[in-house]
Amino acid sequence: MNDLEKIIYKHALLNAAKHKGSANPGAVMGSIMSNEPELRSKAKEIGPMSGKIVAQVNALSPEEQASEMEKYGVEVQEKKPKVKETGLQELPGAHENIVLRFAPNPSGPLHIGHSRAAVPNAEYVKRYSGKLILRIEDTDPKRVFEPAYEMIPEDLKWLGVNPDEIIYQSDRFEIYYDYARQLIEKGAAYMCTCDGAAFKELKDNCKSCPCRDNDVGENLELWDKFDEMETGEAVLRVKTDINHKNPAIRDWVAMRLVDEVHPRLGTEYRIYPMMNFSVAVDDHLMGMTHVLRGKDHLTNSEKQKYLYDHMGWDLPEFIHYGRLKMEDIALSTSKAKEGIENGTYSGWDDPRLGTLRAIERRGIQAKTIYDLIIEIGVKMADSAISWKKIYGLNRSLLEPIANRYFFCENPQLIEIDGYSDGKVVIERPLHADHMDRGNRHLPFDGKAYLAQGDIAEGIFRLMDAVNVNINGDEITYHSTSFEDTREVKARIIQWVPVENNVNVKIVMDDASLKTGLGEGALKDLKVGDIVQFERVGFARLDEIAGDELIFYYAHK
Repeated sequence: MNDLEKIIYKHALLNAAKHKGSANPGAVMGSIMSNEPELRSKAKEIGPMSGKIVAQVNALSPEEQASEMEKYGVEVQEKKPKVKETGLQELPGAHENIVLRFAPNPSGPLHIGHSRAAVPNAEYVKRYSGKLILRIEDTDPKRVFEPAYEMIPEDLKWLGVNPDEIIYQSDRFEIYYDYARQLIEKGAAYMCTCDGAAFKELKDNCKSCPCRDNDVGENLELWDKFDEMETGEAVLRVKTDINHKNPAIRDWVAMRLVDEVHPRLGTEYRIYPMMNFSVAVDDHLMGMTHVLRGKDHLTNSEKQKYLYDHMGWDLPEFIHYGRLKMEDIALSTSKAKEGIENGTYSGWDDPRLGTLRAIERRGIQAKTIYDLIIEIGVKMADSAISWKKIYGLNRSLLEPIANRYFFCENPQLIEIDGYSDGKVVIERPLHADHMDRGNRHLPFDGKAYLAQGDIAEGIFRLMDAVNVNINGDEITYHSTSFEDTREVKARIIQWVPVENNVNVKIVMDDASLKTGLGEGALKDLKVGDIVQFERVGFARLDEIAGDELIFYYAHK
């Protein structure tokens, strides 16, 4: 055999070994083209040859094939299963004296999506004994929702994220003005009075506008008059590469005029920094060592690098992560705000929303969200989460802590004909796995409340009480023992005592209501306690309204 025939022969032997001694000509050809790129030019020659050689290999017995593989040094490499990367990866770069930031816009309270940024920053700071700054990026007055100034720190506290310092960008306008002037003096920024559409046409064709050639003196003169101009009359631009492959990066806007009332500043300022300018200045001045942001900010990172270069600053480590797709979770802050205003939602903690305060109200634990984000990690690949995933993690946290209780929706009073055992008190543990918590006491005397949906024809067992036969409107005593229940395959249903009960309302995850009666032991609960209503699900006590307990439903 010549060298080419030997290569084909080896690939045929390998393919045969993987497929019970029978090589496939097409698969062998594909293997050669994939693993021997230098032979791709000889594909027409290899095709007919591989067919003949495959036939030759397939004619060998399994023992002969094994002998030939040993002779030619052919080994079947075991494919190692890909291990899905989870958890928070090692932070790149130096780990001493790290400074990170969580920098939300105060357009509303935080939702689950914000945890994608907040949690990794907090965890890295905890891991490396660093500093975490909460920076409120409120340099666009149109997007500021004033109550968010208080809501954001509250949400972070619940999530377990504790910043070392809080900074408001609206307090730093004079700083931004100082650095804008420095850029102009360096010849790295210029005042542009071009019409926006005209500039875009020039920029898209890699042409600079006439303003770019103005000298420093002319630019400083315009900068000093900037505050007196009409909105849209001029902007301050950072010089980049006018031939950059991405038009968005070419001479981006650093400052513009805004005639809006700012919740914290009123009308004190008209010259507002753009996000890329204020963020880059602050990241440098605050000593950020690492900047974690979504990959949708890759262009912004590149824009900001020009500012770092102009000023001679050291770049922080930019770390970009993939999008977090939120299946079946309502996260849009603007849509939530609109829904609250028109009455669709009851507030920012409406159970249908994905805000942190909404899920807290339902009894979903902060640790559930925190651990989920840590599990996802910081990687460029996109990730997806859903309520199903959240509920699964949360269930494992609630199972050990939530005591069990009876609840009957739309309760119907029944009286059992033929019951003669008198009044008894039935004891059930608050939690079968934690007997030290004690028992609930349910008095029973032949009368009880059943959930309307549980009343049907047949034999049923009132949990831990008696077995009854329901036949139309007649409910008769059948037996007491649990063994009888098994023998007749009776369905077990819960019930609520007539003497000792409490009115219960459950606000469901779709904002619908379940109303009914719960057992009297519920009266011992405090607001914030989480229970498991047997055969209904987990719920958090939200309010004690007179003689009614109002719960918010978590999940099954």
